[in-house]
Amino acid sequence: MTTHFSDPIDSASFQKATWLKFLLLSSWISSCLFVLLPNRAWSAAPALCSSQLPAAIEAIANRPMFRRSRLGVLVQTLGKRETLYARDAEQYFVPASNAKLLTTAAVLSKFGSQYRIRTSVYGAQTANGWQIRLVGQGDPSLTDAQLVSLAQQLTQKGIRRIAQLQVEDIDTEPLNDDWAVGDVRESYGAPVSRLILNRNLLALTLSPQALGQPLRLQWEDSAQADQWTIENTSVTGNAQASEYVVVERDLTQPILRVSGQLRVGAAPYSDVVAIDDPAAHFLKHFQQALSKEGIVVDRAQVSRLPNRFGTEIASVDSPTIAELIKFTNQNSDNLYAEALLKLLSQGTPAKLSPSILAQGLLTLTDVLSRLGINSERFSIVDGAGLARQDLVTPSALVETLQTMSQQPEGSLYRASLPIAGLNGSLRNRFQNTPAQGILQAKTGTLTGVSAMSGYVSPIQHPPLVFSFILNQSKDSTSLQRDALDEIALLLAQLRSCP
Repeated sequence: MTTHFSDPIDSASFQKATWLKFLLLSSWISSCLFVLLPNRAWSAAPALCSSQLPAAIEAIANRPMFRRSRLGVLVQTLGKRETLYARDAEQYFVPASNAKLLTTAAVLSKFGSQYRIRTSVYGAQTANGWQIRLVGQGDPSLTDAQLVSLAQQLTQKGIRRIAQLQVEDIDTEPLNDDWAVGDVRESYGAPVSRLILNRNLLALTLSPQALGQPLRLQWEDSAQADQWTIENTSVTGNAQASEYVVVERDLTQPILRVSGQLRVGAAPYSDVVAIDDPAAHFLKHFQQALSKEGIVVDRAQVSRLPNRFGTEIASVDSPTIAELIKFTNQNSDNLYAEALLKLLSQGTPAKLSPSILAQGLLTLTDVLSRLGINSERFSIVDGAGLARQDLVTPSALVETLQTMSQQPEGSLYRASLPIAGLNGSLRNRFQNTPAQGILQAKTGTLTGVSAMSGYVSPIQHPPLVFSFILNQSKDSTSLQRDALDEIALLLAQLRSCP
């Protein structure tokens, strides 16, 4: 049912009283629908004046389902920073992937939009033959195609044999200690170091066989078959069997555990698993690329210490920082975010911290502080927001969004955010609503946590900046998101009132 409201007639107080009555009634109805119809379509709603916004948000925030949860909200006008609504905006919340807003802002500010991450090959010709070392800087976009390019560049230099090959990775913390064990086991918690290849993931396929037999595992890279021990307790079930597959890797050794079942004749199940040793994985693939180009390698090793021999004889560059932060925020990609955080360590004196991760965090805080963002409003331990030790206030996120909008490359920062109903993590949200196409925001999700922060440009109101963070919720992710989406829709329908 669509309800139509006329413009104000002759009394602002009459308008306010009528509106509050509507809110109380609609809040009660909405609370019921929220439980009964979690996947409901959005219905049309009246435009709001700014003065009506607080009551409208409170009607959502005060629902019984949120009685034991924590909700932080801050809404400001873009540029002028006039606060239209605030709720616990200076309190700490677990931000989930909204932490990526801080990471990408710092990286864009420090390096600029056109900076590219270089992977270099250095060479020195000695009496014993070519000494070659590859030095990575943590390019998260690097694939086998770039390794082939490096090998071809060496061929063009006339190199046909390498006496000693080193790949250099001085990052001693590929896994963040503050990430939960359950997350590290998953593909979204892949290790991040100076040598990243194919997103540090391995693709595999599980296919049903004859009834009662285990599922057949096939690696996309057949060479992996010799690298992993497979503990396969899965089974091929009958036509009525329920289907589920669980693939887990051991965190201390290359063991893969497969369980679950697929029906006879069912389509194969595809999955990815994180590698256990990024540097060794990288070295193996680089050797394969060299071999395909006819280059013989006598000895190869991973170096954990920086070396200084040779001159640069081959290199490949990543996409621009603008492209990398867009991929990070659009897809909420943890590996990209962690790689960008560690990139911030460049130029940070090692004496401040021997850890590349810690150096990156120090630089992030320093860069944001120089931009005028109050460092007391955030405390994070990773770049992705996967750690529950991350603490951020809604005001810190709004302050970051406001500040970045005023920077020379602020339009690129905003362009990195998903657009409601159109792309990225908001592709399937806000479709056919007033927010579609006019709201850009970064989402965030952990168990019990939902967040959304960004910009919205209502048709009849000046642009806004907002941050919503819901913590300690026992409700399903879909219910949490629906609540935040309802608040966002209120913003999309704001209008300027006399």
